[in-house]
Amino acid sequence: ASLVDKVPNLAGLCRTCEVFSCESLCMPNTKIIREAAFQSMSVTAEKWLPIREVPPDKLPAQLLDFRRRGYELVGVEQTHDSVPLNEWCFAEGGTVLVLGAEKEGIGAEVLPLLDGCVEIPQLGQIRSLNVHVSGSLAIWEYSKQ
Repeated sequence: ASLVDKVPNLAGLCRTCEVFSCESLCMPNTKIIREAAFQSMSVTAEKWLPIREVPPDKLPAQLLDFRRRGYELVGVEQTHDSVPLNEWCFAEGGTVLVLGAEKEGIGAEVLPLLDGCVEIPQLGQIRSLNVHVSGSLAIWEYSKQ
């Protein structure tokens, strides 16, 4: 979530990651976890979940490090090559889910580093979900597999 910058979204993702026992959560700035708005929504999840500070400019290098360590890199993004989330088979060795910035999504400097992108099938008129919701659905699908 290093590209996500809104406190409620980061707090909600922290809570979801802790609930589903994710290995860790990357954030652009760990000072955010001390904010009252964050703590109100995370309900202490940050105490049980490892949080890594990865500023957006350091994200490409961090992703390459994750790949070297055997992780699959999957973006949650609508692209012309995206696979529906429910059809993606997550790798056995672990997956890093990359979430885009609010409104802008995953930038052009990060997309080529990914092993693939998944998108959440939608039926309504609005063509996007809140990043916290999208991340939560992707984590749920990963947990099911």
